[in-house]
Amino acid sequence: MQPATPDPMNIQRRTLDIEDYIDVVRRHRAWIMGPMLLCLVVGTVTAFLWPDTYVSSAVVRVIPPQIPERFVPSNVNSEISQRINSMYQSITSRQTLTNIINVYQLYPRDRKRLPMEDVIEQMKKDIRLNLTGGDARGRVQAFEIAYSYENRLIAQKIVQELVSRFIDENIRTRAAQSSQTTEFLRERFEQNKRELDAAEEKLTKFRQENQGRMPEERQSNMAAINALDQRMNALNAQISRASQDKLLLESRLSTLKDQFSRLSVPEAAQQVEMAKNERLAQLEREILTMETNLEAVKQNYKETHPDVRRMKNNIDVLKRTRANLQKEEEAKKAASEKSATAPETTARKNNNLPKEARAMEAEIASIQSLIEARNLEAEGARKEIVGVERNMRSYQGRLEAVPMGTGQYEELLRERNTAALRYEEMQLKMIQSQAGTDLERRNQGETLELLDPASLPMTPTQPKRPLIVGASAFMGLIMGFVVAAVRELKDTTLKNLKDVRAYTQLMILGSVPLLENDLVVRRRRRLAWLAWSTACLAGVAVMAGSVFFYYSNKT
Repeated sequence: MQPATPDPMNIQRRTLDIEDYIDVVRRHRAWIMGPMLLCLVVGTVTAFLWPDTYVSSAVVRVIPPQIPERFVPSNVNSEISQRINSMYQSITSRQTLTNIINVYQLYPRDRKRLPMEDVIEQMKKDIRLNLTGGDARGRVQAFEIAYSYENRLIAQKIVQELVSRFIDENIRTRAAQSSQTTEFLRERFEQNKRELDAAEEKLTKFRQENQGRMPEERQSNMAAINALDQRMNALNAQISRASQDKLLLESRLSTLKDQFSRLSVPEAAQQVEMAKNERLAQLEREILTMETNLEAVKQNYKETHPDVRRMKNNIDVLKRTRANLQKEEEAKKAASEKSATAPETTARKNNNLPKEARAMEAEIASIQSLIEARNLEAEGARKEIVGVERNMRSYQGRLEAVPMGTGQYEELLRERNTAALRYEEMQLKMIQSQAGTDLERRNQGETLELLDPASLPMTPTQPKRPLIVGASAFMGLIMGFVVAAVRELKDTTLKNLKDVRAYTQLMILGSVPLLENDLVVRRRRRLAWLAWSTACLAGVAVMAGSVFFYYSNKT
């Protein structure tokens, strides 16, 4: 019986060894070298037709303010990193980049085939900003500006332009921010000044309307009342002294009149007259005593008090009694004087009165003038007391009216003090802001200085031609091996005796070599060499042309 034929789809390939791999490479060497040559040519052409990219860079240093901030605070409180990013956004705006592209004629090929927005985006990608350096608090001390372009001279000019714009933009931004801050504070200062003036006006108007009734005038009003009270006491004492002096003088006058009358009237009449004079003197003393007591009681009680009224009634009764006695005495004196007018006149003319009577008459006239002076003094004191009482009532009314406006006055004071505090605080801030603005105008604040000028690149940073060529050749080799592997897997023929033994499981007794026509073999080889020579020459020519094109355009 013949062995069963195995299913070709289920036959497992044998494990390949080194000789097998060598045979695979030898059989498919054309498919390996072809992709490698193609990728090498494509990579070389790409590397040398790819325009050079030069990177020019410059370093800008951040110089701190020349005057310490504790002396002149800065109006710009944003971090330098934030301001650099803000300036970068402003410098890379569409309008700015459009102007730069048009001035320097950048990206001529891209502008012909792409819209301006895409060209601007490409330029933004070519501009690079790197923040470098930092102090202990993490603040940026320097930053680098770089630009990539195919022309190294233009790249250097663009970097110089960007650095100049950064420095100018920093000066403009800081000056604008400082000026805006100062202007804002000035407006707030003027507003606070208007508020303070309005509060002062309200307070002044309130003081004018309530002059003398202000809470702070309470002490002065109390002092004025005390002074008026003391003055009233002094006037009462003055009236009392005048009354006492008047009583004493009247008593002395009565005594002198009695003595004078005794010198000119009979003894019996003199006794009657002396009795009346003693009664009048007693009444004068009682009236003086009661008036003194009345003045003392008035200092503690008002006019409507019962004791004051009672004492006034008693004084009035005594005064009426004294007046009646005085009238009787005057009537009697007038009658006696009429009867004795002629003898007395004759005696006076003849100087018959004794010397003692003449001296007594002069003293009586003097005492009468003193009594009149005391009356005038007491009358003036009483009038002054009326004015003092009127002033005391005025000051007392002011004191009683003070609590009525205390709340409103305190509210006005608080409003004025608050407005004054805001005004002073804003005035100090405005002065500091003005100093900061002057500092920025003099370029003595935080400035940018070119540390490293824009470099002129000598070698391109892109493309990396050796790397591109090597990577292309390696990728072509990998592609060739992949193609060879695929062809080998699809080829199911038996290639050597190992395959025959492995797949037929038969004993090999001998082998017959493949016999081909020598002419056909040589012809095939010549065609293969011709094809490979043409391909290699064409590849070399293409690569040489790309290299020549690169160096010719570069020079």
